[in-house]
Amino acid sequence: MYLRKRRKQVAEINVVPYIDVMLVLLIIFMATAPLITHGVKVDLPKMEESDLVDTKDSPPIIASIDAQGRYYVSAGTDPEKPMDAVEVAAIIKLKLQQNPDTPVMIKGDGKVSYQEVLLLMDFLKNAGVPSVGLMTKSFDEE
Repeated sequence: MYLRKRRKQVAEINVVPYIDVMLVLLIIFMATAPLITHGVKVDLPKMEESDLVDTKDSPPIIASIDAQGRYYVSAGTDPEKPMDAVEVAAIIKLKLQQNPDTPVMIKGDGKVSYQEVLLLMDFLKNAGVPSVGLMTKSFDEE
């Protein structure tokens, strides 16, 4: 009669399949993360008054966009006259040739599309404006 030795049972967990599953999930998340875009509606923040732009020497040139997407510029002959973005950029370019240290600000209505603001910023950049500030409403103006 042969005596068989009993093997002792192994009480360890084989983690190799779990590692495989984890790596597959990691690859899936890495591949899908750039495809997910979040479109969230935001209200732009209000800020306290800032001394970032020093306007004591010369008042800033303010390019405005109203809710209908019409453009205005404070440095033109008639600041109440609507114009297109090319005219605004030309007027600001002329004013900056006279005084290059004049700050340029964009004042956009809260209801105007973000694309309109970017379009105006692009026109101003092509006109040679070195930097553009964005105006906000301060807390004490409410």
